[in-house]
Amino acid sequence: MFAILKKEINSFFASPIGYLVIALFLVLNGLFLWLFNGDFNILESGFADLTPFFLLAPWILIFLVPAVTMRSFSDEKKQGTLELLVTKPISHLKIVLGKYFGALILIILALLPTLLYILALDNLKMTVDILDYGSIIGSYLGLLFLVAAYTAIGLFASTISDNQIVAFISAVFLCFFFYFGFEGLSGLSTLSLEQFGMEAHYNSISRGVLDTRDLVYFISISVFFIVMTQFNIQKK
Repeated sequence: MFAILKKEINSFFASPIGYLVIALFLVLNGLFLWLFNGDFNILESGFADLTPFFLLAPWILIFLVPAVTMRSFSDEKKQGTLELLVTKPISHLKIVLGKYFGALILIILALLPTLLYILALDNLKMTVDILDYGSIIGSYLGLLFLVAAYTAIGLFASTISDNQIVAFISAVFLCFFFYFGFEGLSGLSTLSLEQFGMEAHYNSISRGVLDTRDLVYFISISVFFIVMTQFNIQKK
């Protein structure tokens, strides 16, 4: 598994993909949070608060995570190397986990520079009030669980087709549906479906209160799509 994980990380940074994903994530967040006028602009809000970042990041990651995972298995299938990979003396689950953690580490590396936003806010605040570090830690933890779920979904989507574009679009749709779709369906019906969506659980963790139901939800989503990815590989 670790050999595959290392291979995945090396392949990301041996090509422009890894650098491009990190740069795009940071540039897009920087533009919306500090330059563009709008609801996400921290300077215009007048508050030393990272809430705009934690509202914006899930939507940017809906596109960036599939961009990272779309080649995981679709590229192997297209080049005909998937058959060679699965015949090696390593279980299918370890192959899936190696690729999963490789993509997950790359996304986490993209998140790390955003910790500088905390330092920037600490220097920009006009009052002696300290930042709400509990909420910030909870929000970052929620973002990590969200990224873990997005990555599992993206990895599953990459097994659907040997076309990377199809894998990307499928992953974007599934991530969007699981993040916002249930809330949208709840608004169209009398049923309360918000708790089936990621957004409700992500917002719950972001409040700084760890509820085991939220953690179990994200872990369940990640495990489910990892198992489905393994199933698709075995079926192929």
